[in-house]
Amino acid sequence: MELPSVKHTLSNCLILSVISTIVIAQMHQGFALQDRCKSKSWCHECIQTPGCAWCMDPEYKGRARCFQPASDVISNELCREEFSLNPDNMLSVTKNLALTRERSASESEVGVETGSFRHNKSWSGQGSINRNRGFSGGAAEHERVVQVAPQRLSLKLRARETYSVRMYYSQAEDYPVDLYYLMDLSKSMEDDKNKLYTLGDQLATTVKDITSNFKLGLGSVGNKLCNSCEQETPYGFRHHMTLSNNTQMFSHMVKQANVSGTVDISERGFDAIMQAIVCKDQIGWRDKAGKFLVFSTDASFHFAGDGKLGDEVKPNDGSCHLSHEGYYTRSSYQDYPSIEQINLSVKKNNINVIFAITNSTISFYEQLARNIEGASVGKLEDDTSNIVELIKEQYNQFSSTVEMKHNASSAVSLKFHSRCLDSTGALVNTNKCANIKVGDLILFEIDIEVLKCPKNRADHFQTIRIYPVGIDESLTIDLQMLCECDCEKPGHKFYQENSPFCSHRGTYKCGICECIPGAFGRTCECTSKEDGHNVTRTNCIDPKNPTGPECSGKGQCNCGVCECVKRDNDELIYGTYCECNNFSCERLDGKLCSDHGKCDCGKCLCTPEWTGPNCACRKSKDNCYPPDSNITCSGHGECVCGQCVCDYVKEGRYTGKFCEKCPNCKDRCDEFRDCVQCRQYKTGPLNEADCAANCTTLTLIPVKKAVADEEGGEIQCPYIDEEGCHYTYVYYYDDKKKLQIRVQEERECPET
Repeated sequence: MELPSVKHTLSNCLILSVISTIVIAQMHQGFALQDRCKSKSWCHECIQTPGCAWCMDPEYKGRARCFQPASDVISNELCREEFSLNPDNMLSVTKNLALTRERSASESEVGVETGSFRHNKSWSGQGSINRNRGFSGGAAEHERVVQVAPQRLSLKLRARETYSVRMYYSQAEDYPVDLYYLMDLSKSMEDDKNKLYTLGDQLATTVKDITSNFKLGLGSVGNKLCNSCEQETPYGFRHHMTLSNNTQMFSHMVKQANVSGTVDISERGFDAIMQAIVCKDQIGWRDKAGKFLVFSTDASFHFAGDGKLGDEVKPNDGSCHLSHEGYYTRSSYQDYPSIEQINLSVKKNNINVIFAITNSTISFYEQLARNIEGASVGKLEDDTSNIVELIKEQYNQFSSTVEMKHNASSAVSLKFHSRCLDSTGALVNTNKCANIKVGDLILFEIDIEVLKCPKNRADHFQTIRIYPVGIDESLTIDLQMLCECDCEKPGHKFYQENSPFCSHRGTYKCGICECIPGAFGRTCECTSKEDGHNVTRTNCIDPKNPTGPECSGKGQCNCGVCECVKRDNDELIYGTYCECNNFSCERLDGKLCSDHGKCDCGKCLCTPEWTGPNCACRKSKDNCYPPDSNITCSGHGECVCGQCVCDYVKEGRYTGKFCEKCPNCKDRCDEFRDCVQCRQYKTGPLNEADCAANCTTLTLIPVKKAVADEEGGEIQCPYIDEEGCHYTYVYYYDDKKKLQIRVQEERECPET
């Protein structure tokens, strides 16, 4: 005979338990959201709470105007649909020029989303795919190269809700490159300057290999002349050559540049870098080009504050100050720029700084590069012979990586996700992809969330720029935070100052009254003077929860007294602050207080026979005494909730309904075996007379299958008799402590 598998039974129980837990958790989540909505007293508080809507119906009969539209059926029925305010998140694409990239047959079917989108947390759910404007094989459709799409979005977004947008990046072929070489012309770099002259043509050839649309420019760093110093060369920076594709002129200008001074001092590198970045027109930086500033030196650097040692006290203004001859004119009058000033200028002008540094100072510049967006450091050989390879290496490193940044305020969170080049892989939380080549398409999914609504109303409108580091292209998002209700603003039909709806003591907004100081109540009908004592709305706030809502969010404050919400059936909300109810107590199997008590203010008041937080425990110990004994649980356990919990000992655990069975004790199966055989099957060692004399006191209950409830203290006794037949019986004690035996009706015998 097969017995039910304990493992199978436990598995089924576990599945049911998990399902029940999920259902209960979802119910609790729904209740929590409803409570969160109902506790909001004003329209702007309501719409700033995810999942909540506001009813501005002037004839609204409910208590809480803020409700959950999806599940709060009562509020939906009470609030007419045309007066329900539940603003949607909305995205629209305002500019989407095609990406400039090589086009293949497989890519021609790919597009970039355009159009307007509502409701969904991601624009991938609605809208249209523009398959004709997704990519372009060149710049025929528009004059400039485009590597980022789309270029501009408009987004209306509620607070504490996340909306996902998509942004594409593809590195264009033959993208323009501007390379400005900034030389250190102090005495120690004289040999390096001569080497650069001989490598000028090679540098130009290398840049041509990168792109046919390139320009080279040249500037130099001289020694600093301070008011109390005497030096031969009085300049900190000189611009020699505007960006041009004339490589012969570049080599000529390098040759013509003179080394400054005969003695080295700490150089003016930061002055030169700042001027090379901000003097856009003089340098010739193009808007749509990869802009690279290469600075080669063997010296460390000065930054803000160091200039005071040379009697300079004016801070650096971060502006362009070049003479007609290309000299920096404020070298002796302004302090050095700070690292932060350099970083801000780099980000604003999309410049990629490459520090070509000799081994003696490379550690200084590696630390500096970590504080300047997009900056990199390459080791320059002592004779500068590797300058061309260094520039090529740094450019390849830059161009094979795309890193997205943004300028959003602290009120807005942006999280980037991408598969990078693994189109079938999972989305990864990253804003950076590497090993990309010309023509590769990179998709970034960006989760945008308004973390909080700024206090200043003007800050509800923000322009967010998301851009690849070092590239003058971006996705601009015009964000409108949905933090207020129009009916809270003058000019709306549901906005009225000194309103008769508010007893001429307040402003009517969105269906409710905002009372003037000293007045309160639903229609501002109450004042503290009318009662002769200081009665205010705070009289309706539970002192145990001073920051909580009026009337615990479950009632209306009328002249300092809470009127609690009325509920259906027998459910009640009550208490001075509506803090109590008769339906939120613990349950067992869905039964409030296990049907053994009543719920009062969140606690079960049990009947005399029961106890416990849910009234599920019997007080009586009668069921814990074994037959013919007054010792609780046979002295081997504790009576808990009317049932024995057996002790553990060294040999194991006591078992049985009354903990009567020790770990090594023999059960009573053999004691009842002969009687069961003779009475049920007319077999066994006892004859009819002996059976009648010794076995009539036993109560046998025939069943088809005898299976023991071991948790209930039942003992199962399986046997094979002398004829080879299988049979089983179970013995146990009933509620009256009387021995009972369930016995298998028919034996299972082998075929003859």
